[in-house]
Amino acid sequence: MTDKPADRPDREPAVALSRRNFLRSGAVATGASAFGGIAPRVVYADDIANPTEDDDLVAEDALPKIELVVNGRRRALAVEPRTTLVEALRDTLGLTGTKIGCNQGQCGACTVLLDGRRVNACLVLALSANGAEVTTVEGLADPVGNLHPMQSAFAEHDAFQCGYCTPGQIISAIGCIEEGHAGSAAEIREYMSGNLCRCGAYPNIVAAIEAVRDGTREG
Repeated sequence: MTDKPADRPDREPAVALSRRNFLRSGAVATGASAFGGIAPRVVYADDIANPTEDDDLVAEDALPKIELVVNGRRRALAVEPRTTLVEALRDTLGLTGTKIGCNQGQCGACTVLLDGRRVNACLVLALSANGAEVTTVEGLADPVGNLHPMQSAFAEHDAFQCGYCTPGQIISAIGCIEEGHAGSAAEIREYMSGNLCRCGAYPNIVAAIEAVRDGTREG
């Protein structure tokens, strides 16, 4: 007759294995076999929610450095390779006039002028814009605070309601005229179609652009 496990003083007490611990152990074992016996670091949600100083894997002085000419002013900044232009403008330079909407290049809320050309800043990596000139809505007024004619036209024609899309609409409207795509109301609607207004102010936006195009809005 064999002794029961409880009667064997030389046997270690059984360890309760929860489902979570079992899955963790299995993940580590699988990873170890896949990487030639070297177990990868396992990161859990709690670690991400509560980072420690040891989790800062990239020192700030190791980040790539870029220079942008933003609204006529040369700015130097360090960015992660994954940082988009809209994130650099808002989070690093504090220019929050440029909005983040869909973050997929579909709504136009983040429109800026990059070397004079309209772009969705959420689709442009900041690194790829190194050395470029960027114009945001903050750079449209003159040094003494007089509004750009397009800004004034939007106000006069009530071309906004909630205002969230307005910075991108104004920047895109300026680009639309400078590109020569404001010959008619239909052409304006076509070339402004990348800028969505969920409040439905489209007729007034077209009217504002026509006013600037025709010179009836001098600013």
